[in-house]
Amino acid sequence: MTREISVYEHVGGAETFRRLVDYFYAQVERDPLLRPLFPDDLGPGKEYQYLFLMQYFGGPGEYGQIRGHPRLRMRHAPFVIGQAARDAWLGHMLAAVDAVGITEPARSMMRSYFESAATAMMNAR
Repeated sequence: MTREISVYEHVGGAETFRRLVDYFYAQVERDPLLRPLFPDDLGPGKEYQYLFLMQYFGGPGEYGQIRGHPRLRMRHAPFVIGQAARDAWLGHMLAAVDAVGITEPARSMMRSYFESAATAMMNAR
């Protein structure tokens, strides 16, 4: 009998997700298009993204315990997210996936999720 492992387990758990989010946010801090969309204090957002991604990809459910249902569209609705912002966000996230060394099959699964999630957050042309 074999057990399927989660993406969370495949990538090495919490530490990998911490590095992923840290890399992503370091890129956002330097991005003139995205930085104005984020609050001055990036700390809480980093923590929520870290907890959400761990939970989404099969790790601990702390995000849901703290924040409830993700409601990603609702949480992103106040921000104007057009094609350029979507592409910038996605580019930084995909670069983070590569930078932390996420391997297949988790790499493809994560990239697919980020591509669809980035498109779903768009609310402007």
